Amino acid sequence: QVQLVESGGGLVQAGDSLRLSCAISGPIIASNWVGWFRQAPGKEREFVSTIGWRLGRTDYGDSVRGRFTTSRDNAKTLVYLQMNSLKPEDTAVYYCAIARAYGRDWADYKYWGQGTQVTVSS
Repeated sequence: QVQLVESGGGLVQAGDSLRLSCAISGPIIASNWVGWFRQAPGKEREFVSTIGWRLGRTDYGDSVRGRFTTSRDNAKTLVYLQMNSLKPEDTAVYYCAIARAYGRDWADYKYWGQGTQVTVSS
C-alpha cells in the first residue's frame, strides 16, 4: 500500500515563494508518475504538475507553467513542488498523488495524500 503525506503549506503574500513536499512510503515502480493537483473552494480539482519517477520528465498546467517547478529525490522518495511568484488565485488545497503512467487527469491517479493548504494574500 502506497501512502503519501504532503507538507509545507501555509499563508504567504502575493509574490512570495513556497515549497511543498510529498513524502512517499510503500512500493514505487519506475513507470510511476507523481502528480500535484489543487482544489479551491467551489472549483474542480486542477492539474498542477507531474513528474516521471524513472527519468524525471515533467509536465505542468498552463496556469503554473514558468512559475512552479516539480522535482524528485529518488533516494528519499520525496517529491517537491517549488512555487514562485505566487498569486492569490493559487490559493487552494494542494494534493500529491501517484499514477501508473503519465496523466493530467485526476482520475489517472490511484493513491492520494491528505492535502496541504496554501493561502496567498494580496
